[in-house]
Amino acid sequence: MVPRYARPAMTAIWEPEARYRIWFEIEAHAAVKMGEMGTVPESAGKALWDWWATNPTIDVAAIDAIEAVTKHDVIAFLDWVAQAVGPEARFMHQGMTSSDVLDTTLNVQLVKAADILLEDLDALLAAIKRRAEEHKYTPTIGRSHGIHAEPVTFGLKMAEAYAEFARCRKRLIAAREEVATCAISGAVGTFANVDPAVEQYVADKMGLEVEPVSTQVIPRDRHAMFFAVLGVIASSIERLAIEVRHLQRTEVLEAEEYFSPGQKGSSAMPHKRNPVLTENLTGLARVVRSSVTPAMENVALWHERDISHSSVERFIGPDATITLDFALARLTGVIDKLLVYPERMQKNLDRMGGLVHSQRVLLALTQAGLTRDQSYRLVQRNAMKVWESDGQLSLLELLKADEEVTAALPAEVIEEKFNLDYHFKQVDTIFARVFGN
Repeated sequence: MVPRYARPAMTAIWEPEARYRIWFEIEAHAAVKMGEMGTVPESAGKALWDWWATNPTIDVAAIDAIEAVTKHDVIAFLDWVAQAVGPEARFMHQGMTSSDVLDTTLNVQLVKAADILLEDLDALLAAIKRRAEEHKYTPTIGRSHGIHAEPVTFGLKMAEAYAEFARCRKRLIAAREEVATCAISGAVGTFANVDPAVEQYVADKMGLEVEPVSTQVIPRDRHAMFFAVLGVIASSIERLAIEVRHLQRTEVLEAEEYFSPGQKGSSAMPHKRNPVLTENLTGLARVVRSSVTPAMENVALWHERDISHSSVERFIGPDATITLDFALARLTGVIDKLLVYPERMQKNLDRMGGLVHSQRVLLALTQAGLTRDQSYRLVQRNAMKVWESDGQLSLLELLKADEEVTAALPAEVIEEKFNLDYHFKQVDTIFARVFGN
């Protein structure tokens, strides 16, 4: 985790003290249920919660010192609690194994992280929707292969992004549900020394579902799916960020990141206004996606358990969620403050001499009786003259001067095919599909 790209609420989930507090809750809830069932004295769970009610400080350094000797983090924690609570603490962890605590805790943390990310997505979706409605009918050029294609609206660009992040939100909800499981099943997951009722009790208290069969660990396909979804969200962030970066290029300049008073774009060139935020988002997306392959590789553990996944998750759990939280918030700010230049969009639409209307003329010629090949050839030979003139010639005027074209289409019909508004007749339909009526 790099503090520069971290926000407090998400970072707090992964702090050592937060982790130890979840460990304690799991152990104490289990002790209470075991007490009810007569596995341990009822006084054990009460003693734990009575101590917890004093709001004790979690001495991370003391626990680390014990671990330096035991070489085992869960044992170090249990020893530290026992020193604070007294003899009743010996009934903690009865029949349990370390993975019961570690895996359930990780899933609690991932659920908490997912809840923050869902809030982030809601904020981003709201910003995108506002800009989509603002520019619903703002004409701009659509590009395929980076080349002028046909007219669209800037609102449609935003609607497309909204639909994509709405899909991301659905996927994250599903991933959250899938990872929200609890395992308190003991060594190799057989419940030999702990009753399944304890697992159900802890799961209910921690807001999780029981893991149907857990070997000695919660199956890592759940976590692989979770991190895969984070990777997809990161890729969607990058896709929108790259759109902004391309639109901010000097030759295009149809939109750009907000440039605040006093901001400097370059240490050498005072004129520069660089798309630094969206470039940063591209980099952050790479970091989040880098967690996906390790998460996939964590699925294949040896037999009922090994710990090859453990070190990986200590990295990717915090790093991926903290980075994605920051990236979503940054993208929301970019979209919210994005400077949009409709006049430049119109200028770019017009700069290629009407080439963007070539398909309509092609279709009109076929409907007038020419073959598609004939129609394509007639339009293309005029379009290439405009292309080679860098838009100095007019496609409309060249077509009206082409006798083969005018033999099939009167001048007024050709002129009608250059109506920009024609391309926007289904904008309302698309918006209704994306945003509802």
